[in-house]
Amino acid sequence: LFSPHLTLCVFCYCFSSFVTAAPLSYGNPLSCPEGLTKLGYYNGSVSHTDTGSPCLKWTDFPDYMQQYPNRGLGDHSFCRNPDRETKPWCFFRQSSGAIGWAYCDCQQGAARLVGGSANSGRLEVYRNGKWGAVCDTHWTDRDASVICRQLGLSEIGTALQHSYFGTSSIFHYERLGCLGNENSLLECWSRKFATGDCNHGNEAGVVCAEPEGTGIPLRLVGGLEKFEGRVEVYHNGRWGTICDDQWDDLDAEVVCRQLGLGGVAKAWTWAHFGQGFGPILLDGVQCTGNELSLEDCPHNNWEQHNCEHMEDAGVSCNPYTDGAVRLVGANSHWEGRVEIYYQGQWGTVCDDSWTELNAQVVCRQLGFRGQAGVAPNRAYEEGHGLILLDEVQCQGTEASLLACTHSQWGQHDCSHSEDVGVFCDRKGDTNEIASNFPPVGKEGRVEVFMNGQWGSVCDDGWNDVNAAVVCRQLGFTGVAKARSMAYFGEGQGPIHLDNVRCLGTEIFLDQCPADGREGHDCRHSEDAGVICDYKLDPVGGGAISLQTCGLRLSHQRRQRRIIGGEKSLRGEWPWQVSLWLRSQSKGNHPLCGASLISSCWLLTAAHCFKRFGRDPARYVLRLGDYHTGEQDDFERSLSPERIIIHRKYHSQSWEYDIALLRLKGTEGNCVAFNPHTATVCLPEPGNKWEKRPAACVITGWGITGNFPYSRTLLQAWVSLLPALKCKKRYGNHFTSRMLCAGSLSKQRRVDSCQGDSGGPLVCEGERGRWVLTGVISWGHGCGNPSFPGVYTRVSRFVRWINKVINKPYKN
Repeated sequence: LFSPHLTLCVFCYCFSSFVTAAPLSYGNPLSCPEGLTKLGYYNGSVSHTDTGSPCLKWTDFPDYMQQYPNRGLGDHSFCRNPDRETKPWCFFRQSSGAIGWAYCDCQQGAARLVGGSANSGRLEVYRNGKWGAVCDTHWTDRDASVICRQLGLSEIGTALQHSYFGTSSIFHYERLGCLGNENSLLECWSRKFATGDCNHGNEAGVVCAEPEGTGIPLRLVGGLEKFEGRVEVYHNGRWGTICDDQWDDLDAEVVCRQLGLGGVAKAWTWAHFGQGFGPILLDGVQCTGNELSLEDCPHNNWEQHNCEHMEDAGVSCNPYTDGAVRLVGANSHWEGRVEIYYQGQWGTVCDDSWTELNAQVVCRQLGFRGQAGVAPNRAYEEGHGLILLDEVQCQGTEASLLACTHSQWGQHDCSHSEDVGVFCDRKGDTNEIASNFPPVGKEGRVEVFMNGQWGSVCDDGWNDVNAAVVCRQLGFTGVAKARSMAYFGEGQGPIHLDNVRCLGTEIFLDQCPADGREGHDCRHSEDAGVICDYKLDPVGGGAISLQTCGLRLSHQRRQRRIIGGEKSLRGEWPWQVSLWLRSQSKGNHPLCGASLISSCWLLTAAHCFKRFGRDPARYVLRLGDYHTGEQDDFERSLSPERIIIHRKYHSQSWEYDIALLRLKGTEGNCVAFNPHTATVCLPEPGNKWEKRPAACVITGWGITGNFPYSRTLLQAWVSLLPALKCKKRYGNHFTSRMLCAGSLSKQRRVDSCQGDSGGPLVCEGERGRWVLTGVISWGHGCGNPSFPGVYTRVSRFVRWINKVINKPYKN
């Protein structure tokens, strides 16, 4: 056993013999002048001996620290010369396990750039008396930034590969594995010395340059993956951190977008990725989530804060979703130890009950189309950390490992010696493509399989030519139509491709030039879609009978919540109509909503015409609309011929807040029906629900809380509230001709808001038909839990509606 007391004594006895040790071959012994204090004590950050051995912490030798107080010794492993030796030295552990000491070479770990300019060149590192290169196999911008910082050239470095600045004689490192926040390469703890795998032509290069452009440069440091870390910003020549006051997922979404990272944006606080150094540059950042750069978000003045580094903000832009798999521990990407992702962590899979059928599913999930096999026991190195799955039993046809039966997550009786491994047939080593299709199988959101995960395609530059390649790859031969703006709903996980530029002759999408593999500026609201074997028949086979009200396209019910709401799917609410001012019909948002109740009649709120009057020529109605900024196939703009406001409407009390609009055309033939344009059912006159329906929905394009008007139709599931609760909150302003709906919980703020007025509140009735229960009317604020939204009770006006629309009408 090692005794610090005995060893210290030995060092004292032998010290003079070590002082005269031979100098390094490249010159006189270095006195490390750049790290000396005024009193002659070394205070630098070198932490390795002249042979490259890591130093031990001084706290492991308490007696020595006591003997030399105030000489720079402490809870660190930096080289020191507390006895004023010419060169600093440190204790280290010899290969035999014994403790020894040795001088530190101030040049050990030094870096230089060769073959380029003053701020660029081939990286060479000094080790054991020789300069050598770094292999570019795992070379990243993080590594390059550390080198630039070490050389004092810049805080931002760009990694270059393939011997851009020429070759070197020897290699010292296969990888550095820096996180990006280190001050020198010797602080990068994932360093791996070079083996025979590094060949000339693989020398790493570096370009050090100040950030360019007008945006605030950002970086993530301290994370284990490149998509996570402490957020640092560059300002006035310095990198600094951001305080986590008011830091949330909306801020994280902007950071991820600015860095070109897809995935789920999550904010982290309390220095989750470690405390930073230097200045705290920003505080009070309050993004809405739609900004393209962090500088577009409101924030305090630069360096104005009341924070410490324990409050450094971080983000993760996680591209993984639960159930993602990867193969690790092998030199080839088609084989290795199976790891699965769950709730933010990777873990291994136990080999209990593991068969080739399971391996087949893993390989298919990773994009391999050929056969799969189970690797021999311990063919790959054992994993670390969690064992997430056990007793996995697949049929072999499943699309992912999640679809197989298995034990509960984290429940097992295994050790890492039982980690399962697989090998996949490389015949399938290409990017796959799929569409998130509805049951008809010919249309959907386009998703591609890359790097072990399915991800979507951004609609920048997306057109019918690209769609034709997708449909061809999927086996369709008819006309192909491109769809943008998340036409088929938003995807999850990564966005793999952007600016796809097909010629139209390609067989596979991965043959088309595209961006996005290194970053993009997209959100899932821009997911691209296709329709294969396209046929537009808005009036033909898809026509809906005039007698069939309240039916909609069959979509799986999703708990989507206008305030508290989320996007609907196209055609999901076919009676929804938008009312526009004709002078602003090409603007960003409609004036009001309305509901189609017959071929010629719509129902809306009377107050929609309070400001601009009742002249029908001032207004335009859009039927079959979904995205206000994109022309839909089934969308048409029609003019109202008459506007009929209830004669008892009172603008101050909101009583009788209901109006009818009549479209131009002969009775019963004003508009043709299709799956995207249909009528909603009216309730029975005076009907009161015997018991409150379980499913009621409000829809509209209105303001969403602190955010601007939505460009896509939103939906929110709401509950009808007892009249007594509404009366309690609104007093005599709430009458029997009104109802209120929403939530009284502060945690679940669901409500209609400005811009939704006149739109429908529908509840599901018998045989799945939807009934127009209310017309969005008024309220106090948006999403205020103390004051739920108030709606005109349609059942009290059915007789008036029938009287108006059945009255003989002359064109």
